[in-house]
Amino acid sequence: MTNNLSVVINADAPQVWIMLREPAKVAQWHGWETDELTDEINRIYFGKDVVEAPDHTSLTANGGDVFDLKPVSGGTQVSITRAALDHNSEWAAWDEDITQGWLTFLQQLRFALEHHPHGTRRTLFFELPGGSGSAIERLGLSDVPKPGEPYQLTLATGEEISGKVWYRSNHQVGLTVHGYAEHGDGLLIVADQPVIKDVRPDGGAIVIASTYDLGAHTLDAIRSSWDGWRTENYPTEKAAR
Repeated sequence: MTNNLSVVINADAPQVWIMLREPAKVAQWHGWETDELTDEINRIYFGKDVVEAPDHTSLTANGGDVFDLKPVSGGTQVSITRAALDHNSEWAAWDEDITQGWLTFLQQLRFALEHHPHGTRRTLFFELPGGSGSAIERLGLSDVPKPGEPYQLTLATGEEISGKVWYRSNHQVGLTVHGYAEHGDGLLIVADQPVIKDVRPDGGAIVIASTYDLGAHTLDAIRSSWDGWRTENYPTEKAAR
């Protein structure tokens, strides 16, 4: 398994470009729901240092990371080239963390375009501390099949889920989940986070569940199952949001 900042999306380049250049569309795949999401999107994708290629095939985001769009068989290849960081800068320690974040967001972009291009997502997100082993392992996701293959399993949360394996990398697992959308699938991503000296010395993990059109009762039930597992395994952490 590798960490490759490149995906092929089953959509044409103009569709991908719209998802990168309309703030409301970016909010359907970048990150997760927080009070700061709008400001984060504006800073990264629409700030004064952002550069658009005239032919809409390249976008340089704030910070210098570059999105490249290339038509290929099967759709559009979207790749991110990371900007070189000064190893003496305050951001140097976060370099791998940023790379892992882009990997997650690229897969969320692909999912949004292929499954819910006009949908509105509701996210469930929480962070887990390090020092207790891999969250992927603790949730029972270490042995999921290869990407594209179906799976059916019972999470350590007690949820019975099924769908297809969306992607796997050295530190992340993404699964489509039938029960996370009223029509079609939602997306579950569990990512073990790298150690950051003096900031996150024991590593950690994040969980992002992207849901679509679920009723309040169903969404609350999903949230409760995750909060119950989190409370049992990480009792000092905050509830999911």
